[in-house]
Amino acid sequence: MALAAVPFSLSRPGILVGLKAEAGLIRSVFPHAAIAASGATRTGAQREAARLAACGANCLLSFGLAAGLDPTLPAGTIVVPAAVQGWQSTWACDPTLRHILGGDQPGAIGGTLLHSDDVVLDAAHKAELFGASRCAALDMESAFLARAAEEAGLPFAVLRVICDPASRSLPPIAASVLSPDGGLRIGALLRDLLRYPGQIGGLIRLGRDAAMARKAMVTFLRAQAGRPAFQRLAA
Repeated sequence: MALAAVPFSLSRPGILVGLKAEAGLIRSVFPHAAIAASGATRTGAQREAARLAACGANCLLSFGLAAGLDPTLPAGTIVVPAAVQGWQSTWACDPTLRHILGGDQPGAIGGTLLHSDDVVLDAAHKAELFGASRCAALDMESAFLARAAEEAGLPFAVLRVICDPASRSLPPIAASVLSPDGGLRIGALLRDLLRYPGQIGGLIRLGRDAAMARKAMVTFLRAQAGRPAFQRLAA
């Protein structure tokens, strides 16, 4: 199907991300969309997904970082999944929205995205999840968005980029320094680093990978900007 010939108008997206930094990047691509950050918490994701579904959007999108589960996928890999799996349920992403987001473009992979209610830090845990699910990657927002979309009768799609690959364990500090609004708890970060300075190296690697992943996401999205259907979605 040609991108200019999609069967319905999708021009009022509601967008869920994990962190404030991701919201700022997505705003540069979707300047007029309703955008909400979950704060990388279950409560925040559930609340903001429901709010977006009720805000007058005619489609829902999930963007941001993901943890790699497939060991063949490096940091910076773009994932535009065909489905989202969570809580023993699976939701199919809308094929037209996947097409508009570039799911069929070189460099993007499909498959299934796995949900977790908690931050997954350990590489061995990632390996267990991959063995059980065969999912490409994992995030903490998209299943809430998928469920809210189903309840509201709205199409949804996801674009995530792998930040920490399957082989990488994250420092424990990564699970404790996020504020509820998706920012950083600077005081907690500094206290933990003073108490456990051995985490600094892992935190630096995480920051480097996150910066690379966000750049890859924005570069990929801007590569779609010349397509008429994407222009309507982002207008």
